[in-house]
Amino acid sequence: MNETIISVVGNVATQPVYRELATGPSARFRMAVTSRYLDREKNVWTDGHTNFFTVWANRQLATNTAASLNVGDPVVVQGRLKVRTEVREGQQSWTSADIDAVAIGHDLARGTSAFRRTKQGEALTPGAGAPSQPEPNWETPPAEPAAQQRREPVAVT
Repeated sequence: MNETIISVVGNVATQPVYRELATGPSARFRMAVTSRYLDREKNVWTDGHTNFFTVWANRQLATNTAASLNVGDPVVVQGRLKVRTEVREGQQSWTSADIDAVAIGHDLARGTSAFRRTKQGEALTPGAGAPSQPEPNWETPPAEPAAQQRREPVAVT
C-alpha cells in the first residue's frame, strides 16, 4: 500500500502502442516532461531538463488512450511511479521510470478537447486519430566494440 503516486504534466513523445493481452487491453507511450523556470537576469522563461517516462495504461483507460492521444499532445498523467534498474548481460545497467497510470487527460491549460463518454463495453478504435505506425524500438543499442569504432582511412580517387 506504500506506493508513490505522482502527477506529471508534459507532452506525448511517441504514438501510443495498443495491445490486446490475455489480461485485457494495454497501451503504453513515452511522455516528455520539461521543467521551465524564469531566468531573472534575462527576464525570460527558459526550458530546463527533460525527463522521459513510459506511461502504461490498462483496460478501458488503455482503449481510450490509444483512441485519443497523438504525438505532441499536452497531457496530465496521474499514477504509480515505478523506477526499475536492470543489468543485461554484456551491457551497462540502465534505469527506467515508468508510470502505471490511473488517469490520463489532455492539459486544458494549453488547448481545448472535446470529451466523448464511452458507453459500458463500447470499444473505440485505437489510434483513430492517427495513422497506424509500427511499434517503436525503445531499447538502447549495444555499444560497438572498440575494434569496430576505429575507422580506416578511405582513399578517394
